[in-house]
Amino acid sequence: MPHRRRLLIASVAALATPLALRAQQRASLADPLRLGVDQALVDSGLAAALQKTFGRDTGVAVKLQPGPSLPLLDALERGELDAALTNAPEAEARLEAQGLVHDRRRVADAALVLVGPAPKKKAPDPAGVAGMGDVAAALAQLREAALANPGAITFLSAGDGSGTHAAEQALWRAARVAPAAPWYAKAEPGALAAQARRQGAYALVERGVWAGQGGAPLAVLVDGDARLALPVHVMRSFRVNHPAGKLFTRWITGPKGRAVVAARRGYRAPR
Repeated sequence: MPHRRRLLIASVAALATPLALRAQQRASLADPLRLGVDQALVDSGLAAALQKTFGRDTGVAVKLQPGPSLPLLDALERGELDAALTNAPEAEARLEAQGLVHDRRRVADAALVLVGPAPKKKAPDPAGVAGMGDVAAALAQLREAALANPGAITFLSAGDGSGTHAAEQALWRAARVAPAAPWYAKAEPGALAAQARRQGAYALVERGVWAGQGGAPLAVLVDGDARLALPVHVMRSFRVNHPAGKLFTRWITGPKGRAVVAARRGYRAPR
């Protein structure tokens, strides 16, 4: 612990000179901040942008540990991570209410989009959901169309305990639909957008991921429903106390962190 305190003191003092920053970052590599990040935030590039800019500004090294939000939150609760960036607000709130995580703050406003085969001229998409404003109604219609036209419609689920998956399951509940094979399938790990494009399938994809990995033959069909919101939060573990933890949460929700968020397609800095 004295070693960790020295690292933090040095990191704060080093803010004055670039050379000192580089020296401090090399020193902190021995004890980096272990940051769990939902895979979507890695795929969109947001996590790496925050990691790089924080390191440049403070000299503190951050080790990204990607994965689905729900397993990451379990690891955070056990003290296997120092902090986490996740997009599973219901699970986060439960841990916070139990006092198992603390310093939870909103980092970015993000959302899901429902993508699927792009309408062509006057021909609608196979499920006929393009332009619908109610995502629950769109999902219910998608299921009816899939049952009426066996083999013509596929919906791919992240199926991995990520924030995207948790939000998708909540939307099916809102639609009062229990999705099932053969029209409902699980995507390959970490390949939701790419596989949906390859198969011409429908999917709920995080907007930042779609901005970087989306495209033909699919298009965004349903967007803007408030239930598609998927905010990103940072929080620290209750069981461990990395000396740079508070510095990181202050920085990421401060002006410099907000600027990084605002510069990434698919995200907005909280107001």
